[in-house]
Amino acid sequence: MSVEHLRTLTAREVAAELTGDKAGAWDTGAVRFGLDTFRIVYRTVDPGGRPTTASGLVALPHSGERRLRTVSFTHGTELFKDVASVSTSVWDQAPALICASAGFATVLPDYLGLGLGSGPHPWMDVPSETTAALDMLRASRALVAAKGRELRREVLVIGFSQGASAALGLARSLQDGADGWFRLRAVAPTSGAYAFRDAELPERTEPKAGVIHAALPLVAFNRLHHLYDTPAQVFRAPYDRTIEGLLDGTHTGQEVVAGTPGSLDALLTSRGRMLLAQPTGRLASAPTGRPRLRSGSTTPTGTSRPSPRTPPTARPPCAPEASMLHWSASAPRTTAARAIWAPAGRNLGRGALVPFFAPTRVSWILNLAR
Repeated sequence: MSVEHLRTLTAREVAAELTGDKAGAWDTGAVRFGLDTFRIVYRTVDPGGRPTTASGLVALPHSGERRLRTVSFTHGTELFKDVASVSTSVWDQAPALICASAGFATVLPDYLGLGLGSGPHPWMDVPSETTAALDMLRASRALVAAKGRELRREVLVIGFSQGASAALGLARSLQDGADGWFRLRAVAPTSGAYAFRDAELPERTEPKAGVIHAALPLVAFNRLHHLYDTPAQVFRAPYDRTIEGLLDGTHTGQEVVAGTPGSLDALLTSRGRMLLAQPTGRLASAPTGRPRLRSGSTTPTGTSRPSPRTPPTARPPCAPEASMLHWSASAPRTTAARAIWAPAGRNLGRGALVPFFAPTRVSWILNLAR
C-alpha cells in the first residue's frame, strides 16, 4: 500500500469549502473538527479475480479520538478518472469532508479503473465494486494503525446512484463475514439505480442523458460478458468507430457529451436497442452468473503521482440507471441488508427524473452511531 498525505484543513476551512461550492452549497451543520486527507493505492482483485491495484481517499478527523467510527461512501457514475482521490472538485470530496469533520474516519474507494486504477472501469459490476470497497476498508485500517489510531469494527455504509448498489454489495459482504474485523452497522443506499428501461429508452429523461446511459452498459458489459462481436452490431456509424474509446475513462464529461449524438435512434442499431429493451443471455444474467470473488490483500505496492489532468468542465448527466443490471422497474430496491432509506430528490430540467444526493442525509445517518 502506498500513502500520500494530501491536505490538512481546519473546521473553518472545511465549512468554507463546502459552502463555497459553485455547484451549490453543502450542509455544514455537522462540521465540528478539522481533518487530514490521504490518497492510498492498495491491492485488490479485478472482475476475473486477478490481482490488481485501486486507489481511494481517506479522511481522518482532528477529534482527539483514538478509536474511530468508520463511514464507507461509494460514489455515483463518473465518466472521467478524475474522482475523489485525484480530484480537487468539492463534489467529489464533499462526502469525505462532511463525515470526517463530524468525527468519522471516512473511506471513499475510487473503484477499479478510476482514480489511479489501470484499465477501463467495469461500470455497475457489483462484485468488483464490492471487493474494491472491502479492500479499501482493509487498507484504510492499516493506514489508521500507522497513525497510532484504530478503526472500530462497525461500519456505516453510504452509496449514491451507482454507489447505492455498490453499498448494498459491501453491506452484504460485511454481513456474510467476508472480513475478520469489520462488521456492518447500517447501510443507506441513496438515489439508487432503477427503471432504466422505462425511463431512458423512451427518452423520458434529458435526451443526452439517455444516450450516454444507453452507451455505458453496452460498452462496459461487453468488456466483461461479450454482448457483441463488433461495435457496429449495436452502434450506428460513425459512433461504432468512436464510442468504445470515448468511454475508456480518459475523456471528460464535456468530451463525451460532444462525441455522442442527441438521440438514441442516432446511436443504436435495432440490435442495440433490443439488447437493452429485452435483455437475454449474458446481459440478463450478468449480476448472478458469476461466482463471488475473494478480495485481495493490502500488501504494500508502489505507485507514482497522477499525471496532470484537465478537470472536467461538464459533469455527465445523472439519471436513473440499471436496477441490479436487469433493467427492471419492479426489481426490489434492497436485496442484501436492512436499508435505512434517505429519500431525496430534485428535478433538473423539464421532465427529468434525476435523483440527487442531499448532504443533510449524511448527517442524519451518522447520528445512528452517536
